[in-house]
Amino acid sequence: QVQLVESGGGLVQAGGSLRLSCAASGRTVSSRAMAWFRQAPGKEREFVAVMSSGGTTRYADSVKGRFTISRDNAKNTVYLQMNSLKPEDTAVYYCAARILGSSWQMSDYPDWGQGTQVTVSS
Repeated sequence: QVQLVESGGGLVQAGGSLRLSCAASGRTVSSRAMAWFRQAPGKEREFVAVMSSGGTTRYADSVKGRFTISRDNAKNTVYLQMNSLKPEDTAVYYCAARILGSSWQMSDYPDWGQGTQVTVSS
């Protein structure tokens, strides 16, 4: 099992940028598929981005070209760089991990962080 702690959320104006961090302990991020999901008020949690243990990335269509997932193995941390933010990006962002290959399905991930709030004002 891996423990995950997200940080970096906050309030930003539309068009701005934020970088979220997900610090892992207990297991190394390089041995796992690491993903970001988000949940807006009144909506279901949705897939944002994933990086496989081999470094392959995949993004939701809604964030493709604006968000970038990356990993620092030395710091055992995964990042989500979010650029050109829109009000519809407002949500609680969660980091998740799984041992097997990358997946966009929330139910495939056993390990989750507590989430960090991102609010984008118009």
